Order: sequence, then structure tokens, then C-alpha cells
Amino acid sequence: MASRRTVPLAALALCALLLLVLPAADAAPGRAPTDKGDAFLSADTGGVFDLEAGECFTDPEHSAVLGQVTVLYTPCTDGADNQVYGFVTAPDGTFDRAGLAAFAWETCERGFTTFWPGEAARGLDFYPVLPTAATWAFGDQDVMCVVYRPSGELTDSLLPLR
Repeated sequence: MASRRTVPLAALALCALLLLVLPAADAAPGRAPTDKGDAFLSADTGGVFDLEAGECFTDPEHSAVLGQVTVLYTPCTDGADNQVYGFVTAPDGTFDRAGLAAFAWETCERGFTTFWPGEAARGLDFYPVLPTAATWAFGDQDVMCVVYRPSGELTDSLLPLR
């Protein structure tokens, strides 16, 4: 009899431990990375070309329906991960990822500090979304500038009212 009680108690203890550990492990993948760089997503990411300035969207995830990694438009008030705050057109020329990245960071930073000067930028960060060699070959020279909150989702538009 003692052995019968030991097994269920051990199983119960294991289940309780898993219930404590699994939610924490489950929460981590859904959290936004604290550092999104110029390789976080690109013009090749599904849904990027559908976004306009001011719109919010999800972090990239694989969509079984679309069969690709994609971002989705999400109202800022619904807990979006990112918000587009502008587009800049890169200078003509051959595709040079390093040069394009330097241009993108510089111009997106200028926009970021214009919209969120000084203390207004506290708790926010930005990143550029670059064209790829393939999209550049088709004439895509637009860099998308994106703002996000590294500590979590957006609860409203981050763009300042004018």
C-alpha cells in the first residue's frame, strides 16, 4: 500500500512542479526581444509591404495559413509590438547592406529624436527595416522606421499628437 501512495504523490508533485515551470517557459517566447536590430525583420518578411506610417504590428511569427514568417497589422490599442513612425528612401546606387544599414540607423534616429526628444524617449527604442538585395533589385529603396517598447507591448499609439 505504501508504494501505491508514493507513486501518485510523486506524480502529483511532478505535475505541480511542471505547472510552476511551464507557464514561465511559455511566457518567454511570446515576449518581445529587448534589442531589435536591423536584421530583426526585413522587406522579405511577409506583411511588411502592407504597413503604412502610424500603423502598429506584431513581431514576426510563422503563419501556417500563409506558409511563411509574417507580421500582422494590429491596432496599437490591442497590444501591438511595434509601430511604424516613418519611411525614408535610400539614395540610388548598387545594393550595399552595410552602407544601407548605416544610412537607415542615422535617418531613423533623426526621426526618433524628433518625435521623442529627451525624456519622451524613455522606455522606447527604434530599429530600421531594410530592403533586401532581392527587393532592392525590384526598385525597393524604402527604409521603414519602427518604434517599440522593449519592456512590453504597446497600449496605444506612441506617436505624439500634433
